[in-house]
Amino acid sequence: MPGLPVKGCGLRSPPVPGAPADVVRKVRLFADLDAREIERIALAFKERSFKAGETVIREGSGGAAFYIIESGEVSVTIGGEPRATLGPGGYFGEIALIDEGARIATCTAVTDLATWGLTLWEFKPLVEENGVIGWKLLQTLARELRDAEHALASR
Repeated sequence: MPGLPVKGCGLRSPPVPGAPADVVRKVRLFADLDAREIERIALAFKERSFKAGETVIREGSGGAAFYIIESGEVSVTIGGEPRATLGPGGYFGEIALIDEGARIATCTAVTDLATWGLTLWEFKPLVEENGVIGWKLLQTLARELRDAEHALASR
């Protein structure tokens, strides 16, 4: 993303940090947001890197960060049992943006990992200042809860 022109000197300012909006748009938590709302959230993301073998989040620990994978792979385990391997475009930790609860899984970098990270402390003020975003997130979470309850009932 090119920087913005600096008035009067023909130079460009550095680009504004943040995740690319098209990356954020693919996250189910943000699926109902419009382009402007996605842009606002994308600007709050920061680049985060982890080395192969590094634990990104640990099951049972407190947490308040969410990650979208740009490159590399993450292994997801619950109770030591493998559950998934996530690659570019995958994401994890989204519930921590809302409840600060204990992590339900361990996520470990299988390879060197480049991510976009968002913490509760960056996300919360954005939602508090924009009720429309908060409402859309509540609707998305309610829909996902309804889908999970339906899946459990049909077992």
